[in-house]
Amino acid sequence: MNFQNTNQKQRAPRNRTLDLSAEEIELYRNRLVYFETEMDSVNYCNKTICGNNFEVLGHLADESFDLLFADPPYNLTKLFGAETFRQTSPDEYEIWLDSWLEKTVQLLKPTASVYICGDWRSASAIQRAGTKYFRLQNRITWEREKGRGARKNWKNSSEDIWFFTVSDDYVFNREAVKIKRKVLAPYTENGAPKDWEKSERGNFRATSPSNLWTDLTVPFWSMPENTVHPTQKPEKLLAKIILASTNEKDLILDPFAGSGTTAIVAKKLNRNFTAIEADEHYCLLAEKRLELAENDKTIQGFSDGIFWDRNARK
Repeated sequence: MNFQNTNQKQRAPRNRTLDLSAEEIELYRNRLVYFETEMDSVNYCNKTICGNNFEVLGHLADESFDLLFADPPYNLTKLFGAETFRQTSPDEYEIWLDSWLEKTVQLLKPTASVYICGDWRSASAIQRAGTKYFRLQNRITWEREKGRGARKNWKNSSEDIWFFTVSDDYVFNREAVKIKRKVLAPYTENGAPKDWEKSERGNFRATSPSNLWTDLTVPFWSMPENTVHPTQKPEKLLAKIILASTNEKDLILDPFAGSGTTAIVAKKLNRNFTAIEADEHYCLLAEKRLELAENDKTIQGFSDGIFWDRNARK
């Protein structure tokens, strides 16, 4: 596929959306693994594989992955680069989910975890398809504050992430994903803070992670992690999942990698990854982000090993 810079409009001064120059396109093409020509001759650990995941998954090693994170197209008609996903019936969408999910089962370790993203339309299909192969542990709902309101319906401001495991023996690092929240009514015992601490920024408590996430910001034009991908997930969202359900050096599989958020966060958190994406442009953006991550390990909303509530550090 040949293309040039896709962002021809004059940018606002603070627009930090990542783009690719002609020189970068050629540079990053040399770093990709192309399924048709190279898949059988390379190590797929810490690689971005440009290809159809239905074909690629069959070439990966059995019981090699500690985590599967999947952000498949939701059951909506939407353009993803050169590909368009067409909305189908709930039953047909479940069949489509099953068609690639069954290919991942043998790739996962017995202690692996599985996270599958979706919205309210796809919830029942994901639950049924996932429980066919895995053990359902929870459903996370996260606030997606971006987007316009609807004229004759409630604004769609949430999405779901279904949490499964291969067995009852799985990793969950609870302490790694606690969130710092401001204490509105600080309680003291004998004059000392109880379960909270004072700081120059205010009073905070480290709270246990729940399945309702209201502390995320969807990437937008002034954020350095932003790309042109239409459904890009926040790095902070992936950081929560990766820290909770893997240990350092574990191997993560993302069969719908998009612009590479899973891979980038895995690299920043000292994990390994295999990212599969059919669209070459998104693969190239992922490679650029991976290069940037060599020198910049920051994740917005996560610092010093702590997840902060949205705007809590202002």
